Amino acid sequence: MQGGGGNRKTTERKGEKEPFHVIHKVPSGDSPYVRAKHVQLVLKDPEAAIVLFWKAINAGDRVDSALKDMAVVMKQQDRAEEAIEAIKSFRDRCSKQAQESLDNVLIDLYKKCGRIDEQIELLKQKLRLIYQGEAFNGKPTKTARSHGKKFQVSIKQETSRILGNLGWAYMQQSNYVAAVVVYRKAQLIDPDANKACNLGLCLMKQERYDEAWSVLEDVLQGRITGSDDSKSRNRAEELMHELESLQSAEFLSTQLGQNLEEVFAEGLDQLLSQWTPSRSRRLPIFEEISQFRDQVAC
Repeated sequence: MQGGGGNRKTTERKGEKEPFHVIHKVPSGDSPYVRAKHVQLVLKDPEAAIVLFWKAINAGDRVDSALKDMAVVMKQQDRAEEAIEAIKSFRDRCSKQAQESLDNVLIDLYKKCGRIDEQIELLKQKLRLIYQGEAFNGKPTKTARSHGKKFQVSIKQETSRILGNLGWAYMQQSNYVAAVVVYRKAQLIDPDANKACNLGLCLMKQERYDEAWSVLEDVLQGRITGSDDSKSRNRAEELMHELESLQSAEFLSTQLGQNLEEVFAEGLDQLLSQWTPSRSRRLPIFEEISQFRDQVAC
């Protein structure tokens, strides 16, 4: 009998409707931050959400999350410059634990705005923190989120990710020498097919075709993998075709240059022989002067 009652209670609990905040994945309560999240995620009104996030920050309500979320929404609304200034102005109100995630948002904002120098400087700063053992608040891993799912990230993975972003930033400045150094370091730490393709492209830009071929072949042969292997292989194939074209063009250019040198040398010899006057081709007046001089001499 007792078992039957327990089953009924379990059934009743299963039949109960889940709370609103659970269904819509918003925090519970009625604070400024909660209202901002409700407007953002349920009502789908980003501009109104930004106003409410400002109110939450000014009220001191979950400032860490409010500032970060507001910056992300601003970026989506093409207000990235405003988001950068907001983070710089109010990050001192946030906890020490929130600074790292704010830096990650800033890096994305700098990228969005094309502020590459600032992006590079911040990426270097994050690498310094890793080398000094201060990243992840001194822990070997941290919990990250992507598409609503949580997962663990190691220091090794984070270092490779930052190096990849730094390599990409150098590519935007056409600083392929620095990009190659950074991408090679990233590959030593945590090999990745997408970064390998970028490395191959940077080597191609420097006309280091044999090295580029070796890197891209590793991707095509599956010796280097990534999160999206099919996409990386397709890109590697495209780069391989481009590389073959560049090598063919270089070969033809070299051959053409050699042929032109030979043709020029032959042509120059002919021109010199034409420019050197022979006795038989002197103008008549010179022949007459020569004859007169011979007669006088006699």
